[in-house]
Amino acid sequence: MYWKLYRHIILNSSSHGTKKTTSPDPYKEGDNMKIGFIGAGKVGFSLGKFFAEGGIQVTGYYSRHQESAQQAAQFTNSRFYDGLDKLIEGSDALFLTVPDGTITSVYNELKCHGISGKQICHCSGAMTAEEAFPEISLFGAHGYSIHPLFPVSSKLETYRELSGAFFCVEGNGPHLSAWQNLLSSLGPTVQVIPTGTKTRYHAACAISSNLVCALVQESLELLETCGFSRELALQALTPLIRSNTEHILQDGPIQALTGPMERCDTKTVEKHLSCFPSEGERELYRTVSQKLMETAQAKHPETDYTYMEKILKEGKKN
Repeated sequence: MYWKLYRHIILNSSSHGTKKTTSPDPYKEGDNMKIGFIGAGKVGFSLGKFFAEGGIQVTGYYSRHQESAQQAAQFTNSRFYDGLDKLIEGSDALFLTVPDGTITSVYNELKCHGISGKQICHCSGAMTAEEAFPEISLFGAHGYSIHPLFPVSSKLETYRELSGAFFCVEGNGPHLSAWQNLLSSLGPTVQVIPTGTKTRYHAACAISSNLVCALVQESLELLETCGFSRELALQALTPLIRSNTEHILQDGPIQALTGPMERCDTKTVEKHLSCFPSEGERELYRTVSQKLMETAQAKHPETDYTYMEKILKEGKKN
């Protein structure tokens, strides 16, 4: 059975840090992996339900906001804890689903209760496990970052979509492959990434998700200056954004590229630069277009983009 194999991997891995610690195994052979949550926001709700629906045992929830922890426990058919000791004792792994700025302080609190033999996980895209859990091996535990590359927008609904998400796992402990296998068994594609690349990984995610929002906002504001209402502007852009996004995802950004940059239409780009009301907006257009020009050159290596490059670097207008 998968779970017996998995627990064998988890509980019989290499030693916990610089000195080997031994502690009695409180679980019987064949028991499931037990996961507890500290923090009961959208991520805690969603991951807990996702795990529970996949047959992983969710021990329960602890939160300083007790009502949220009680709701999460009910949602996942698990237990509400009013203190950390029992949650730690009954869990193999603890997910710290709290705001990024409080992950390390919560970890420091956990250390006071004893974490030997435990796996401590966070879901921050930006922080490494080492940053979040300094010197964790000295306490006989291992730290991991397990980041769903997915917008967790709803406490009650997002879990339904996580089987189609992409997860990235990072850390220096011996359980990386086990986490990759466990998560993969629930449906997602899982990638283990080196610790030194975590910041670049998160920047890539932010560009594809958050920064796109800024570009759409800029488009809406420009259309409003053309007489569109905000609602009509969004309606007008919807089929354009949807079709382009689908093409990017199907064929990649190089093949999906259209417009004046692909055509090396320098006159149109100069006109675009002249219509922005502020230098900041012109700089945004130039900066993004410079990257777009590299994409266009990859699609049309025979085209000379020398003058286009000059326009973008100098912000030249007619």
